[in-house]
Amino acid sequence: MDSQTVAIVIPCYNVKRHILEVIDSIGPACQQIFVVDDACPEQSGAFVEANCTDPRVTVLKHAMNQGVGGAVVTGYKAALEAGADIVVKMDGDGQMDPDELPGLIRPLEDGTADYTKGNRFHSFYSVRQMPKVRLFGNAVLSFMTKLSSGYWNLFDPTNGYTAIHREVLSRIELHKLGKRYFFETDMLIMLGDHRAVVTDVPMEAVYGDEESGLKISRIAGPFLWGNIRGTIRRMVYSYFFRDFNLASLNLVFGLLLMAFGGVFGLVKWQQSIAEGVAATSGTVMVAVLPIILGFQLVLFFLSYDVSNTPRQPLQSLSARRRKRPDQA
Repeated sequence: MDSQTVAIVIPCYNVKRHILEVIDSIGPACQQIFVVDDACPEQSGAFVEANCTDPRVTVLKHAMNQGVGGAVVTGYKAALEAGADIVVKMDGDGQMDPDELPGLIRPLEDGTADYTKGNRFHSFYSVRQMPKVRLFGNAVLSFMTKLSSGYWNLFDPTNGYTAIHREVLSRIELHKLGKRYFFETDMLIMLGDHRAVVTDVPMEAVYGDEESGLKISRIAGPFLWGNIRGTIRRMVYSYFFRDFNLASLNLVFGLLLMAFGGVFGLVKWQQSIAEGVAATSGTVMVAVLPIILGFQLVLFFLSYDVSNTPRQPLQSLSARRRKRPDQA
């Protein structure tokens, strides 16, 4: 297998204390490093230019702050233009161990995945080290992301230690990705649209004296709305436009039956209270049975959706299409 060029994108915002140490710790597995100064108040980009002598480093600067997603997109575009085969996103605060890099990019080099991401929940020890608020938030966000992206095999969706193959990255409409903290989840949703293979890579998180900018109270609303919108979009596109099968029918009739049972039961319950007369057993059954049957149909749909997780890497399909007859 030919060696592939690896580039690392490091978005920078208030990480001046850590950025040089992060760059120095990146080993020879990486050939290009793109440091993106996202209008950093500490002028991280200028600091790197003045103090870093690593020839692999290129500093990119934003005139206005665009958020972590916007900074990563700028780095992605630069890496594609530079001819990188694999592009890694690593934060500049020192929470991501560069020693994990070989394991992160190996599935991409082997052709078994299109996108890899870290998972800090792989062991009980790792979970114990995580702050409790972050632990709860990640658990909730992980379930919502499973619904919106279709990647039921993944966990820890806000983990920003990721790697992507250029074959897939070149297909993504980068300008449509979320600019702020929803970026990682939005990326998974778009990868699901393309049926890319995504793999979790177990790794440890490093918690030092850095402060996370991810505040649950600030991101709860945008994350909830983004996942709801992503879920509806994926269900409609995947099961009614790109395909229509038995699972599609189960989803439609399951939701209709549950909605009918819920509305009918609520109306009859209000009538019973207003009239002071208990509802008959027949009325109760007319409300309950559609809900039970609808719930079973939705469970069948979810079972099919879980089994429908992409398994054929896009990069391997493209490689076979490009392969010449004399190479077969």
